[in-house]
Formats: sequence, structure tokens, C-alpha cells
Amino acid sequence: MIVNQSAPRAKIVPILIYADVARAIDWLRDAFGFAERLRAARGGVVSHAQLVVGDGALMLGRQGAEYHAPRPGEVQQYVLVAVDGVDAHFERAKKAGARIVEVVHDTPFGERQYTAEDPEGHRWTFSESVADVAPEKWGGALAVR
Repeated sequence: MIVNQSAPRAKIVPILIYADVARAIDWLRDAFGFAERLRAARGGVVSHAQLVVGDGALMLGRQGAEYHAPRPGEVQQYVLVAVDGVDAHFERAKKAGARIVEVVHDTPFGERQYTAEDPEGHRWTFSESVADVAPEKWGGALAVR
């Protein structure tokens, strides 16, 4: 099994979408005690972050950045689930009628993943670590604890 330093260790990771990720990091840290694990910026704007608390993890994404902008009335979150054999998982989801939002693909940060919607419109990203990629290689930086 590959351990990828760019991916959180938790098996299920909620992803919350924010207009201002940097401000959300500060607020979630100060208000709820989350610790920053990783942050990535594009053009000087924080577009992605990973926060941890105990064994749990949480990702933050910037609306309209790497994350799908929600449609009016949608909840602005989805769940990331770590799986083994993401390609077979993708085929199973398609066969069961999941609406595929994003097909299986390799990411620059060492994950192979896809995103689907369930019948109620909840978004799920299923991800498998396929390489150990240093966050600095794709624009991230591990936070100093």
C-alpha cells in the first residue's frame, strides 16, 4: 500500500467549499481547534487546504477552483473516501447508476480518483493513493506544527 504525503490519512474526508479558504482556515483553527496540515495557493490565493483533528481530516476548497462550483441550492460540501482499487470501484458505481461528475483520472498530487453523485445529489469522490508525491511538487506545502 502506498502512503502519499500529499493525502490525508483519514479514510473518509469531508470537503467543504469556501469563497475564502485562507480565512476559513484561520476561523476553523481558532473556533474549533483544527490544525492546519497542508495548504496550496494558485496565483497567490489559497485554493486548497487540509486540516486535522485527532484521527480525522477535513479538506477545504475554493469555490470555482479545483472544486466543482455548487449549483444554486446545493450543499457546499462532498465526501472524499479512500478506497483500494478505484477503477473497479468506478465501474461498480457506474453500473449502479451513479451520475459520474468526473471520470477516473490521475492527479498531480499522487491520487487516482473520480467523483460521482448519488440519487439525492450528494457528491462523493473516491480516491486511491498511487504515488507518494511531495506537496511542493504540485503547489502545496506541509504546515509546520
